[in-house]
Amino acid sequence: MPVNNEENSKKEPCPSHDAMRLQLYMARCGVASRRASEEIIAAGRVSVNGTVVTEPGTKVSLADSVSVDGKEISLEETLRYVLLNKPSGYVCSASDEKGRQVASDLLKDAYRERLYSIGRLDMFSSGLIIFTNDGSFAAKLSHPSAELEKEYIVDTSVPLPRSLADDFMDGIRIDGIFYRCKDARELNARRMRIVLEEGKNREIRRVFEKYEVGIKSLMRVRIGCVGVESLQYGQFRDLTQAEVAALKRLCRN
Repeated sequence: MPVNNEENSKKEPCPSHDAMRLQLYMARCGVASRRASEEIIAAGRVSVNGTVVTEPGTKVSLADSVSVDGKEISLEETLRYVLLNKPSGYVCSASDEKGRQVASDLLKDAYRERLYSIGRLDMFSSGLIIFTNDGSFAAKLSHPSAELEKEYIVDTSVPLPRSLADDFMDGIRIDGIFYRCKDARELNARRMRIVLEEGKNREIRRVFEKYEVGIKSLMRVRIGCVGVESLQYGQFRDLTQAEVAALKRLCRN
């Protein structure tokens, strides 16, 4: 359910340009981030004025007709920035072929815009995730060079090994992939606070699996300057303009 905030009702109009790169146009139409839009273009799913285009750098204008999978798209009138406290059991993909619950469905009754998540949380993890239709904002926050902090609380089924926190901060190589967190602190024998910056796929779970530590729950409680606070599972709210600006400033790219 949405959480009301007077400042959240303010709208930020999308900027308009005579011509722009196709992937940027798609991002501003709320299709996907610029990077994901490039993949959609390369897959031959986009047409401009009835002709399939596979080159992301193609320039388009507002006078052009652009379609994705046969459906015409248009620039969003309002840029949205939505913070969701995702419950466990929901996937972050736009749709799921296995019929699992999709996190974006929690927002669809409140927003007419097509929103997509910035990054992901796996199905069994819970916590904060940002949805937007602003491709530039999504690309800035999700790029590894942003080094935007994400904080997690991990509850385990067995006591934590004494060396795990220090090892994770020093760096651990698993199956050829190097994992290192910015900070890790034991809160009690079976709870740890972890701060990541880059955040590789299933990073925390893979590190804990290496130490044969079962995870009972994994929750993201902070993204940059935005914390979960009183937002309950399944609840969401618009980020304030100040929060959006602060998140941009925190990114180092």
